Amino acid sequence: MSEEAKGGLLPGIAAIAVWMFVLALIGLISVTLHKLPLVYVVLCAAFAAAGQGLFRLRRWGWAMTLAAVFLSGTYATWEMVKLHQPMELAGVAVNMVFFLYLVRPEVRARLR
Repeated sequence: MSEEAKGGLLPGIAAIAVWMFVLALIGLISVTLHKLPLVYVVLCAAFAAAGQGLFRLRRWGWAMTLAAVFLSGTYATWEMVKLHQPMELAGVAVNMVFFLYLVRPEVRARLR
């Protein structure tokens, strides 16, 4: 079935793919400014690949994005609880909404 027959790209999927690219860019900037270790470049590459795969409506991109959103939300929760940074609650909420959106049957039906 072609993309046109399935209805094309949902706006939520596009927004989440852009979010993955933004997270990768923030990570790369943090590595460049020596706020994060160099090994985080691998994580940034995985986030960018997840965004690209999701943008192309690939099932592997969906799975990687689902894992990336979960990891990002878990890290934000850890920062909020352990480091007492209440501003991370926004990151937790955004990642929770994205996770719940990605597991919807309508979203999964659009993937190839």
